[in-house]
Amino acid sequence: MSAERKVPEAAVASEAAVAPDAPDAPDASEASEAAEDVTVRDPVSAPGADGVPRRATRRFPLFTRDTARPEGGGRAAPGDAPAPARQWPILAVLLTVGLGLLLTALDVFRVGLLLIGAALLAGAVLRWAVPDVGMLAVRSRFTDMVTYGGLGLAVVLLALMMQPHPLLEFPWLQDMLHVTVDS
Repeated sequence: MSAERKVPEAAVASEAAVAPDAPDAPDASEASEAAEDVTVRDPVSAPGADGVPRRATRRFPLFTRDTARPEGGGRAAPGDAPAPARQWPILAVLLTVGLGLLLTALDVFRVGLLLIGAALLAGAVLRWAVPDVGMLAVRSRFTDMVTYGGLGLAVVLLALMMQPHPLLEFPWLQDMLHVTVDS
């Protein structure tokens, strides 16, 4: 599939200006000589800023400009607010997780782990309820909600089943464990 398009002189000059160090980029004298009938014949032509097709380079760009942010990945507060206020959803989740880790380090395991699980569940709820959650948005809204919610639920359930004196018991789980260990 070869696309043949006539390229005006401005596109050839802009091609030389965009990638002057490319091995196949024409210098200024060659560009002015071949400006009348330049035909782009390869399928890797991309339109430039002016809409005229130009040869796209195979090199990776120095700065990525076209990667889309996740849905809801904008600022959670106006741009003139201080940085912590703009990222309040992730800060709330991280501070709660930090407090849970501190409690876990101070030998209050169950309360600390419940706090960590609750923070992840709160992250899932924030991702669902708040339209712009800043850096709490990692992927799509659905993926973030399932990930935060699933991990939070797993941590909470494991904290409730933790020995000694579990607050949540599943008799079938103990039977299943005995069957697998005794076999």
